[in-house]
Formats: sequence, C-alpha cells, structure tokens
Amino acid sequence: MQVGSKKNVTMAEATTKPEASLAEFFGPGGLLARCHPQYEFRAGQLEMAEAVEQAFREKQHLVIEAGTGTGKTLAYLIPTIRSGRRVVISTGTKNLQEQLFFKDIPFLQEHLGREIRATYMKGRANFLCRQKLYDVEGQAALKGLEELDHYARIRDWEKTTETGDRVELDWLPDQPAAAGQSDLWTRLDARADACTGKKCAQFERCFITKMHQRAAAADLIIVNHHLFFADLAVRQDDFGSIIPDYSAIIFDEAHELEDVASQYFGVQVSNYRLEELARDTENTLRLKNLGGKRLSRLLRQLRTHSQEFFGLFPDGEGRYPFDQRKEFLERHQEPYNALLAALRSLETELACLREKPEEIANLIRRAGELRNALLFLLESRDRRYVFWYERRGRGVFLQATPIDVSAILRERLFERYDTLVLTSATLAVAGQFDYLKARLGLRTAREKVLPHGFDYARQALLYVPERLPDIRSPEFVLAAAEEIAALLEASRGRAFVLFTSFAQMKEIYERVARLADFPLLLQGTAPKTTLLDRFRRQPGAVLFATASFWQGVDVQGPQLSAVIIDRLPFAVPTDPVVAARIRALTEDGHNAFVEYQIPEAIIALKQGFGRLIRARSDRGLLAILDNRILRKQYGRLFFESLPPYTVTSEREAVRRFLESSG
Repeated sequence: MQVGSKKNVTMAEATTKPEASLAEFFGPGGLLARCHPQYEFRAGQLEMAEAVEQAFREKQHLVIEAGTGTGKTLAYLIPTIRSGRRVVISTGTKNLQEQLFFKDIPFLQEHLGREIRATYMKGRANFLCRQKLYDVEGQAALKGLEELDHYARIRDWEKTTETGDRVELDWLPDQPAAAGQSDLWTRLDARADACTGKKCAQFERCFITKMHQRAAAADLIIVNHHLFFADLAVRQDDFGSIIPDYSAIIFDEAHELEDVASQYFGVQVSNYRLEELARDTENTLRLKNLGGKRLSRLLRQLRTHSQEFFGLFPDGEGRYPFDQRKEFLERHQEPYNALLAALRSLETELACLREKPEEIANLIRRAGELRNALLFLLESRDRRYVFWYERRGRGVFLQATPIDVSAILRERLFERYDTLVLTSATLAVAGQFDYLKARLGLRTAREKVLPHGFDYARQALLYVPERLPDIRSPEFVLAAAEEIAALLEASRGRAFVLFTSFAQMKEIYERVARLADFPLLLQGTAPKTTLLDRFRRQPGAVLFATASFWQGVDVQGPQLSAVIIDRLPFAVPTDPVVAARIRALTEDGHNAFVEYQIPEAIIALKQGFGRLIRARSDRGLLAILDNRILRKQYGRLFFESLPPYTVTSEREAVRRFLESSG
C-alpha cells in the first residue's frame, strides 16, 4: 500500500520549492483554494502548519491543540513532506489512519507536483500468512461446512490480493471467538508467535515482508498508536523492531498516548494465550509429523491446569485489583505450581525432539515467555507496577501495568528523537499543557492552543439543569430518565446519550424506552459499526452508549443534533489502575484529585462533546445532567477548558434553540 510518484502541475513551480511560503499552500488563492472542493481559508490551519514546519526546522518538540474544523491533517502533512525526513505518523483510530493514506495523501500527491513516498503499516494479525494457508490444505484442521467455505474463499483471494490485508474480506465475521463462530482467521493470520522469518519458504512472497519493504522505501509511515508502542516496547532490546528507523514522529489523537503506552510496557497473561499455545503446538506437531503420546498428554495437562488456575478467579465481568497475590498463592500454590510445571515440561519435551524446525523453536520460546510472565504477575514485588485482573466474556486476563510511564517515555521517546509533534482536539486543561507533559514525561516543548474554527456560541447550546438531584443520590436515575425523555422530545430524537457506567446506561435506557417514542439503540446489542450505521440511517434515532463512543465517532449534519452526558466523566476511582495512580500521587505529596482526576475528566468531556459539532453547518445541543459543574469550585476549570458555548439552565431556552436549528 504505497503512494507512487505520479506528477501533476496544477500549481506554480515556485510553490513546489522548499522555500515556498506555507501561505501559498493554505492562504486565500493558494493551492488548497484552487484544488480542494471544500476549501475554506482557516487561519488556524496555516498557523498550525507554520508551527509544525518550525518544529522540523529547529528540531524541537511541539504540543498543539487543534480543534475540530482546523484541518489539522493537511496542516501537518505538508510540512512533513517538505521536511525531507522519514517521519512516522501515528494515529489513535483506524479511521484516521485510512483517511490519511487513502484520502489526504493521494490528494496531495495529485496536486503538489512532487513525489510522495508513503505507506501505512498495521499489526501482523491483520495479514494472511501464506505458509499457514498452504499447511492447512489437505489437513483435518477445518471444522464444519462454513469453515470449509471460508477457507476456499480465502485460498482463492490469496491468489489475487496484493496486500493480504483482512480488511479486503468484508464477508468474514469480526471477532469470531466472541460470537461463537469459526476462529479460522486466527489460525491463518501472520502474527509473530508462529513466524519463522527468513527460514520460511514463503518469506520473499510474505505479505509482512512486502509491508516492511514498502515501509523501508517510504518517507511517510502511517501507523496507529498500538503498533507504534508495540514496536517501541521491543526496540528496548534492539531486536525485533517492526517499523523501520525514523527521525521524527507525529502523534495525532495524542490524548490516548498514556493509556496505550501503559498497555505495551506492561505484562499480561490470559487463558486465551495458554489455549493458543496448546492449539498451535498441536497443529505444528501434526503438520511436521512430530511428537507422540507423551507430548499429547502434556498438552492435555497444560489445558487442564490452565482451566483450573484461571478458574480460581471470581466470576463477574470487570477489572479488579490483584493486591493480595501473596495470600492468593498461599491458598492456591498447588494449581499455580502445576501450571508452571506444565509449561516447563512442554518446553523440555519440545527441546528434546530430534527434529527442531524453526516452528518448534518458536513454541519453546512462547512457553518460556508465558512461564516468566506468570512468575512476574504472581511473585514480583515491583512497586512500579499495579497488579490486577479482568474478566471479559470467557477470558481471564492477569495484568501488570506501569503506574507511571513518564520516565519510560522520556527515555525512549522524548530524549531519543529530536522532533515530536503531539496534536489532538483535546490536550489542554484550562489552556495549559502541564497535565499532559507531566503524565508523558515531556519536559521541554513549544506549546500552542489554536483558536477555535467554529462559531460555538452560535452553533452549540450547553444546557446544565440546576434542578436535578445530585448524581450520587438515589433519586437521580429517575429524574435523569425524565429529563432525557424531555430533551429527546425537543430534539426529535437524533441524539447520543453517553454514560460513564454501563449499569447506569442500561437502567436509564429501560426507563427512557417507556417514556420516549423514538428508535432507541443500545450499546452491546450489536457491533459498534452496525449501531452507527443504524443511527445514521434511522430518522430520529437515539444511541445510548459508554466510553467507546466518546471519541473517534463522526456523524455530521442534523442526524446528530444533541449529545447528552449523564455525569462528569471522572474515572472510576476503584478501577485498579486509576486507584494505583491516585495512591502514588498522594504518597508523593500531590493532590491527585486536582492534578490527575479533574484533568482526565476534562479531556474526556471535551472528547464526548466533540461528537456534536463536526462542520460549520452543524448546530446542536450539549447537555450535562451533572450540575456539580455549576455547584463545585472545580467546575470553573471545566468551563475554562470547553469552547465558548452559550450556556443555559432553562429547558425553554433549549426548546427555542432546537426549533431554530431545524
């Protein structure tokens, strides 16, 4: 997936020279004005482009908040192309990654009149492994008529696809394990666990090899945060890097960096990983005609001991602290030791095979990694980590997460690379970046908050009903349901109703369903993409949702005319990671509520409200049912951080505004 070197001379030769002014691109009468069908001159876009170009020129870090409507992707792409450096652009969402590669870069390629060598990279699990596909042929590894049909269709597709990217298989179900469907793709994908690298017969034809070759030849490499930090985590050993060397990084949607980095610099073991090891070992032994009764018995024992061990964790979905690990081991030493012994026995028996192809070496390595991870998760006393577990569906996930990633990021990012640009619509708290910089370990950077690109005072009305009960009182749910029903009547549906609690979402949804006559959609009843498609197509639809819909969702026009939020989105203080970070700040003499919980909630609220006004023609209602924003002293910080909305506590003002909006 690479943009080539097609030329186009729609622009004066002087404009393509490195010394050309950015105003010739972004200003009235410039390149964008002549070539872009939706061009509107935006002073903030030009200001951002100049700041990014200065960061490249002076080799400095830049933090810049650019609200919706700024046109920030072109504002950083053009300076990046002009820099002449190899730059990684990392995004928070797949949608933005695809927008950059399939829309913005081809537009620039067509009109800039210069070569743009760009590619985009995705995680290995998105790609087909040709060798696995061939290995399955003729084996008794396919289950049922549906899986046989899917295999035949994938086999035919493999002969014609240039990328091997699963996204091309729009007929293949998503998340098969969760839906109780075939897990065929997970047995055919190119994840590193079973990869033999250059020793593979298909190495030269491998889709991963081709992706790496395209990236090695590119100047712009577009990735997502998960792939970037997966790569950064393995680079600490200078081995196994995924992304070619680069000299600068742009992080779009940079408000997500702490959470994603914490995930990849932590440790995780799950019952799924143990099952995948057992399954891959069985498949490899069968394909290579290796093993015997002893290995079969060891794999049965591994599965049995894994089920016994993970079955020790209480039922009930959610995230829970795992602080009492010493007491847990005292009670359950025998099943824990049995699982460790099963992994060790598997390593030993595989190592004793007379024939040890690269696939066997991979299995030995994986068994050892799982055993070491279990030892760390159950026995480590490293106070830099918070230990916790999560139950999700049939999965049990044991986790160790760094409490503070600032030192890691300072060493591996901000001190290693001379130019990093961090941008998002939601980075600043009351106009300052102190919170972001402290959490990420960024000591020195140029800082800029761009002026808003929309007329928020005219386009949006912020409503906070003073008369509602305190959100912590038992009366709140009933009153909130009645308030939501009244607001939906005024907006004629066409709303997102966003919650911080899944349980409260369901309870209020059930109450509103009895009061409102609109098509109501509920998160969890269908995949996210399906719900969004239904929302866009059904007149008057209302979507009840939680955290995953607070960001990265774009619905322009009157179909979304209201965003209603039940409460200020403070992170749940009992969440194990949140609780550990609060405790660490408090022990270090900080005010965790002021320095951590309030800024986190402000950024989350800005993200939630960002769903509504996506274009200059959009108008709509923003409602917070949590009137602490009016009553508490910290409410001032929220208002100082939000755009300059018109604010009211009168429902009649809401009705008049929505009537005038059409």
